[in-house]
Amino acid sequence: MTSAPEINAVQPIAWLGDRLRLLDQRLLPLQESYIDCRNAAEVAEAIHGMAVRGAPAIGIAAAYGLVLAVRQDRNAFEEAERVLAASRPTAVNLRWALARLRGLWQRGADAAALEVEARRIHEEDLAQNLLMGELGAALLPQHARVITHCNTGALATGGHGTALGVIRTAYAQGKIAQVYNTETRPWLQGARLTAWELMREGIPTKLIADGAAAHLMRIERIDWVIVGADRIAANGDTANKIGTYMLAVAARRHGAKFMVVAPSGTFDLDCADGESIPIEERSAEELTEFRGQQIAPSGMQAFNPVFDVTPAELIDAIVCERGVIEHPTAGRVTALLR
Repeated sequence: MTSAPEINAVQPIAWLGDRLRLLDQRLLPLQESYIDCRNAAEVAEAIHGMAVRGAPAIGIAAAYGLVLAVRQDRNAFEEAERVLAASRPTAVNLRWALARLRGLWQRGADAAALEVEARRIHEEDLAQNLLMGELGAALLPQHARVITHCNTGALATGGHGTALGVIRTAYAQGKIAQVYNTETRPWLQGARLTAWELMREGIPTKLIADGAAAHLMRIERIDWVIVGADRIAANGDTANKIGTYMLAVAARRHGAKFMVVAPSGTFDLDCADGESIPIEERSAEELTEFRGQQIAPSGMQAFNPVFDVTPAELIDAIVCERGVIEHPTAGRVTALLR
């Protein structure tokens, strides 16, 4: 009999009624500090500035941001929605959460009803993560050796996590022998956040440079690469943190399987394929500087896409709360979601 995973005690998002409290993930793992957002503009700044990150967490925070806006001014809904939607253009959970509240608003809902819906989005995400953890863990063999990229744990979601949630559940079931987590340049979410979560729970993990993954797969058996997603197109093409596509190519070359874990709200059926997914690019300073310290020559230009797209043909399984799509195609995605 396997033990059930405990719900992570980390609370990166806390609704306090009159404000939204966010764990400032830019300061982890060295400092645990919180930001109180009292209006939609402050929530949007926290999202854009990466204080809160991870597609599900962004959607949850944005929903609460709309509640704050309408509480202050009933006529502020449209402008607040516009500002929040522009804060991170790739993560579809952001637009999905805002659309849920917009639907209520257009039917005459007040701020109290919007707050109930935002809370529901938050609670649903945790429940979905726990279910996805079970579904994904069922795909892993005993003594699994896995690689994960970026941060997809409690810090990136409403709790437990997506890809990291699968790893947490599998570890509770005694199935995980070793986790390798990438550093995830340039924001180092893997080194700062995923390592922090894994070490807090005693899950055996080793940090690797992003560029070491293919070499690791060549010299050691890796069973699965397990990642999250910021948007999944109708055919299964998946946008995720930059470097994911590279991992998928290396996994295919070296016989490791590739799993994407994301709630159904991450699917964007209006995007036929990955070519239709907008890819956010951020400033050159994120590459040429590190925490304000210059590391590249002055005036150095940079190409800094935040996400890349992994073609569905390189994905062995997409896990969402509705089930598992093996070897995804447009037909299999539609069959599960509609």
